[in-house]
Amino acid sequence: MADFGLYEYQEEVVQRALRGENIIIWLPTGGGKTRAAVYVAKKHLENNPGAKVAVLVNKVHLVDQHYNKEFNPYLGRDYSLVSISGDCDQKDFFGSEVKNSDLVICTAQILENALTNQEEGKHVELSQFTLLIIDECHHTHKEGVYNKIMARYVAQKLKGERRLPQILGLTASPGTGGTKSIKGAVEHVLQICANLDSVIVSSKVYAHELKKKVPRPRKRFDIVDRRPQDPFGDHLKFMMQFIHDFMALGPDFPVREFGTQEYEADVVILEKKDRNRLLSQCALHLRQYNDALLINDTVRMVDAFRVLESYYSTKSSTAMDGTDFFLLGLYQENEVELRKLSGDARFENPKMGKLQNTLLEQFDQGGNSRGILFSKTRKSICCLYDWVSNNPALQRAGIRAAILTGAGNGINYMTQNEQKDTIRNFRLGSLNLLISTSVAEEGLDIPECNLVVRYGLLTNEIAQQQASGRARASDSVYSVVAQAGGREVRRELLNECLEDLTGRAIGEVQRMEPREFQMKITDLQTEALLTRQLAEQLKIKKRSRFNAATVQLSCRGCFLPVALGNDIKVIENAHHVNINPDFERYYKTGGQPALKTFEDWEPGRVISCAACGRQWGMEIIYKKIAMLPILAIENFAMETPEGRKLAKKWKNVEFTVEEFNFSTTQKHVNLAPLF
Repeated sequence: MADFGLYEYQEEVVQRALRGENIIIWLPTGGGKTRAAVYVAKKHLENNPGAKVAVLVNKVHLVDQHYNKEFNPYLGRDYSLVSISGDCDQKDFFGSEVKNSDLVICTAQILENALTNQEEGKHVELSQFTLLIIDECHHTHKEGVYNKIMARYVAQKLKGERRLPQILGLTASPGTGGTKSIKGAVEHVLQICANLDSVIVSSKVYAHELKKKVPRPRKRFDIVDRRPQDPFGDHLKFMMQFIHDFMALGPDFPVREFGTQEYEADVVILEKKDRNRLLSQCALHLRQYNDALLINDTVRMVDAFRVLESYYSTKSSTAMDGTDFFLLGLYQENEVELRKLSGDARFENPKMGKLQNTLLEQFDQGGNSRGILFSKTRKSICCLYDWVSNNPALQRAGIRAAILTGAGNGINYMTQNEQKDTIRNFRLGSLNLLISTSVAEEGLDIPECNLVVRYGLLTNEIAQQQASGRARASDSVYSVVAQAGGREVRRELLNECLEDLTGRAIGEVQRMEPREFQMKITDLQTEALLTRQLAEQLKIKKRSRFNAATVQLSCRGCFLPVALGNDIKVIENAHHVNINPDFERYYKTGGQPALKTFEDWEPGRVISCAACGRQWGMEIIYKKIAMLPILAIENFAMETPEGRKLAKKWKNVEFTVEEFNFSTTQKHVNLAPLF
């Protein structure tokens, strides 16, 4: 294997895979798991005529990264390779691409869609593949797309199906599954093994070589004292208490500490109060103030103020009743004072000064420093980017920063192409600091990164290990910027213990007798299969709890009734549209969303409530014929025979949504414009 460039510890961990066994390779970030997988794929294709390999990843940018940097350079000369993600045309002919290729690299969702799509040219079966490589396979649990694919695999295996692919999983951090006991951690590792129908393999003989090849970064806690005075935050809390007094909730609704995630959970409960617009509107505004407090604790006061300023900039035109005028008036009466307090440098967040020093220590040396600054939310990383870009000291140090977030359609999301461009520019060096959410914790190929900063984060041991693994250069630094005695420090120390617990649990699983291990795996697989079957029955029962005609949808902002459940139909099991032509009188249209045109539909205009301005979704032109409004259920309340219900996703509604059908609905829908 020397000619392939494998280290001895990589040769060690691939041996069982080369014998055709299902295995999970457990190596740290930077340990070369992908290179080992390329070697297994190469030998598999060489030794099995007609073999077909699928490489599954969980993030779009990893499709091209694995294709360009790993698989194509080593296999592209001798084999037919194709990379497919959601933003390329080949996904519409996935079945055909699989037939014509030796190796396919794709997002797991692309394969899952093909397994469920029965249309010719798009459908595939698991039996068409002889090797399935699953990157970041610790995500094979619960309702994740990896586990949906592997659940199908396990079900077929338990039925006696023999034409199933070999499995090769790759992970740096299986985790403990949230448990703090060795028994629970062992059970979690066994469950991952059962889900992947695999044993877990790590380096033993050459562990010393692995440790030398992948050194751990120097970890430090950059601690700051609590802000001695916070008049801006205190004023926000005063306003929140004023709203609570206005609601007159009484002793039955105790208030937890303002500016915490626990308080936000209380506010969500408030918003669900049955048919009470006063409480629901107050809850929406309290959530904005709570967000501002969280931002004030994480970044600058001015960032928190801008969030409120942006929220209230549109409220005067949508005020409907006394509650709206009270809430709007409260903000307007205090706006000048909030603006003044947010600009008082004496009370600025001390964590910002500590963060500046941490960045300057690495970047102000005239070298080729490169780093990643992790923070929790899209709002916070946008604020941090603005701060870095306008900070004279950081700019003099030559910091060239960019934001990296998950792909999506919202204002703070990135398109998949923007993600790719940002990652490429960072790899090439035109950018040297990524300000990122957790999207950058896994899979990025940036070996020379010498600084990782965790800022305002409370995450599990998997995320911590992945983030730490981004710092791979010699003498790299892993910094935790946090408040003295804060939850971030406590969680970081706990994660260190859980990381050690993960290693001990894997060791116990590896020491099991093969017969005992296999019995446990089969028991877990059988139990999971029965549990999934029962869960599916319960879902079907839940979806038919109410007759669709008895469910009334009202705007989440003003509770104006605007539709019935039986007005809603679903297209391609994904897009929920209102087919009632009278519905258009309840909404107004706005700008065009930044979306491309798809095979069967193209985006129209954004739609929002004509009464209160709450955004509902957007119009689409379906098959160039019908103009249909797509609705996001999170923007509506459902009045049912058992009271008000709220749902974040359509899959959680408790009535059956029928499939859209032109033949039965064409007389109801609006035709698309001819121009």
